Amino acid sequence: MKFPAFLLPFLLTPLMAADPIHIDGRRELFVDSFLLDTMKGTSLRLAIPRDEGAAFAFDKPWEGPFSGYATILTLPDGRLRAYYRGKQVQDKDGSDSEVTCVAESKDGKTWTKPDLSIYEIMGEKKNNIVLAYAKTSCHNFSPFVDTRADVPKDEQFKALAGTIEGGGLFAWKSADGLNWQRMSENPVMPNDSISYPWKFDSQNVAFWSSAENRYVSYYRVFENKVRRIVRSESQDFLTWTPPVLMEYRHPVSEAPIEHLYTNQTHPYFRAPHLYVAIAARFMPGRQVLNDEQAKEIHVDPRYFRDTSDAIFMTTRPYEGGDSRSHYDRTFLEGFIRGGIGIQNWVSRTNYPALNVVPTGASEMSIYVNQDYAQPTSHMRRYSLRTDGFASLHCEYSGGNAVTRPIVFSGKHLSINFSTSAAGGVRIGFEDLNGKPIPGFTMGDGILLIGNEIDRQVRWKSGGDLSALAGKPVRMRISMKDADVYSFQFTE
Repeated sequence: MKFPAFLLPFLLTPLMAADPIHIDGRRELFVDSFLLDTMKGTSLRLAIPRDEGAAFAFDKPWEGPFSGYATILTLPDGRLRAYYRGKQVQDKDGSDSEVTCVAESKDGKTWTKPDLSIYEIMGEKKNNIVLAYAKTSCHNFSPFVDTRADVPKDEQFKALAGTIEGGGLFAWKSADGLNWQRMSENPVMPNDSISYPWKFDSQNVAFWSSAENRYVSYYRVFENKVRRIVRSESQDFLTWTPPVLMEYRHPVSEAPIEHLYTNQTHPYFRAPHLYVAIAARFMPGRQVLNDEQAKEIHVDPRYFRDTSDAIFMTTRPYEGGDSRSHYDRTFLEGFIRGGIGIQNWVSRTNYPALNVVPTGASEMSIYVNQDYAQPTSHMRRYSLRTDGFASLHCEYSGGNAVTRPIVFSGKHLSINFSTSAAGGVRIGFEDLNGKPIPGFTMGDGILLIGNEIDRQVRWKSGGDLSALAGKPVRMRISMKDADVYSFQFTE
């Protein structure tokens, strides 16, 4: 059953759990209705990423118009490194024409391609290639920095990669992220271990989850002829559990089953218990360009009869139960739309790279593969304020939101917020019955005005919340012409 959007504030209440949510000192983002009990005059609003222009072109002879499946890693020294498939011609998936390339950046804005001299390609040894001739693994090589506490030095970087034609997914390791070795001769997820058809043929993402204390992988399969996502787990990165199909939830209506070509699920770098998925939504047969327009931009004639964009989802698997097997699709609208110009409305363009990364004191960036199958194919950067995927939003008329019962640790509360000159945010605490707690009522709260990533909340008595720590309370947020993006209790 579907409900009108205006009913959302009133339909959140039935989602309330009987037990308080122990958030302790975790940073929490307003990206879903998980913490919200009621909203009056407020709503969850999806942000619009800002187009910052081209980051770098796929312009090396071994790269080309069919480059893609990118991953952006923050290295231990703070630099960024992009990994991506280089592919100049469209031939069989996993062919030796595919290589894995890298580009690097100190700020996320200016990128260079290092001369690594690891492989010789097209008669050239000085190149930016880190993997080649790898039995189909270059088709969708997807690495990560292994943050497990006791990880061996030669396994600081890991990756999953491979295709059906290559026998399944292989595990890879590296000490520096540049020189790679297979961890076993055989695939760690062989074809016959996965019953779904057409598995492994897009980006297969994996990471060490500090929240779950295990390796987790999200990868694509087909279910009833629709591109879907499954999840597997591992303790050693070599033995994986059978896949579990991910379902989709929406707060008030049935979430649509859409083709998701890639999922790009990863822990958010400022709140690793929250997994963010900026997925490529594929619309097969939804043609935008005619034949003349396709010729005008020199797109490969096989790649303009569909279109795609990016959507935003989250999952909170640490909560247990069936939460590990569903995404929250709080926002059904597109997150990153195709840009102005027909070149952005072809097949398999607008595919986001894996990982959102910090690119400034108050900024984070998303990278998107654009102009696919065209001579102008490139990686593009989009920016958001830190924590700013979405917000708890209030118009000029004012409103409020009340959380479900929470238990926190620490003594101070800080919020990431923005107001107009006429707006403001005020926060109070209530007991389980909705009775304001003396000293921390809305009337005691100091009005917050401004635009800051980290502002401490205060009351007339000060900002010390030690008296409430460890006890179930509700937080009431009163707002006018404002957005609140996240909050955190700290020492």
